[in-house]
Amino acid sequence: MNAARGLVLAAPSSGSGKTTISLGLMRAFARRGTAVAPAKSGPDYIDPTFHAAAARRTGCNLDIWAMRPETIAASIDSLEAGADLVLCEGAMGLYDGIDARGTGSTADLAARAGWPVVLIVDARGLAASAGPLVAGFVGARPDLAFAGVIFNRVGSPSHAALLREALALACPGVPCLGTVLRDPALALPERHLGLIPAGETDDLERFIDGAADACVRSIDLDALAAAARPAKAASTVRRLPLAPLGMRIAIARDSAFAFAYPAMIDEWRAAGAEISFFSPLANEAPDATCDAVFLPGGYPELHAGRLAQAENFTRAMRRFQGTIYGECGGYMTLGQGLVDARGTRHAMLGLLPVETSFAQRRLHLGYREMRVAADCALGAAGTVLRGHEFHYASVVSEPADTALFAVSDARGQPRGPAGCRSGRVAGSFLHVIDRAGHSATCG
Repeated sequence: MNAARGLVLAAPSSGSGKTTISLGLMRAFARRGTAVAPAKSGPDYIDPTFHAAAARRTGCNLDIWAMRPETIAASIDSLEAGADLVLCEGAMGLYDGIDARGTGSTADLAARAGWPVVLIVDARGLAASAGPLVAGFVGARPDLAFAGVIFNRVGSPSHAALLREALALACPGVPCLGTVLRDPALALPERHLGLIPAGETDDLERFIDGAADACVRSIDLDALAAAARPAKAASTVRRLPLAPLGMRIAIARDSAFAFAYPAMIDEWRAAGAEISFFSPLANEAPDATCDAVFLPGGYPELHAGRLAQAENFTRAMRRFQGTIYGECGGYMTLGQGLVDARGTRHAMLGLLPVETSFAQRRLHLGYREMRVAADCALGAAGTVLRGHEFHYASVVSEPADTALFAVSDARGQPRGPAGCRSGRVAGSFLHVIDRAGHSATCG
């Protein structure tokens, strides 16, 4: 049986239409009977929910900065199992990373995996300049293979012909795989953390099928599939995965708690943990037989009133005797109170001495390296983890003497303490991805 082959779907910049084209291709190949494994470069929770809907298969995140090489290798192995084609959507621009060298970028991931890049170029406002633009991207890193170019948001058939000619003149070895005409219907709604999650998007199936129809009309699917390549040989280093929070873990899952990495849950299962789910918004309690509860990130600030009135959920969480861990939105819910966008304070679980507010929004974004301050379910004191932070809420009060982590940014600059712990309960605004222990620099 042949190994699955893969491609990285990237772009010169954010906003080029990568997600729409990726969804269309995933569905178009799935219609043909191709077993498509979707993936996302970087720490994105939302795009993978759309990928799963389009490919009809759950994928995973591949994070070249936050994950150790052996974790990347294990994730690729998991993607390839039972798949014919891996389609990995990039993040931001192809070479955008934590510094001017593009460390941790989609390009680094493509080089590590050995998958060719399909460059998706937003053609609005471009004509002959499209050729030199692509030539610059192709020539920037000799360790990358380019499968070809898809021009997106093309204005007309004559515009498409001009773009093809410009590409052939500037990059004779890089084929044009397709030209997708501009269509206002091929746009997804957004909110403050990005796209509205797939589960909340109206007529999602119709949107994905529309994107697939556009790809079938405009992209040479056979040529694209033929350009895919198997991943490089996986690392033989034995991986020490993240330990599960407990052996029976209840995970909150609904519109308020939607941001949990599938790979982390799979690791917990592989370690022997039993997983169950419950909905705080439906006023459900975690399984009383569990020894740990995980409240992942999401949008509690949009549902604070309902959470405050969920008496069954609140009562069960306050009585729970096992480990409780919350990330980002889950951390806000563990606190004493949450102030919503209108300035109204809602009482939360009161399990941590923390107050948070969404009334004055300020973006907190970036990779983080976190050193565990004291023994807890995430590891012994001194354990170093990698993850990221992405939220608009602010901390009103948070005791520094019971911090969960000592934090640095991706460049090693200290950011001080973060999070809070109180006995069996802990949390922070940071999302844990993997253990630390490597350099992300490729090449």
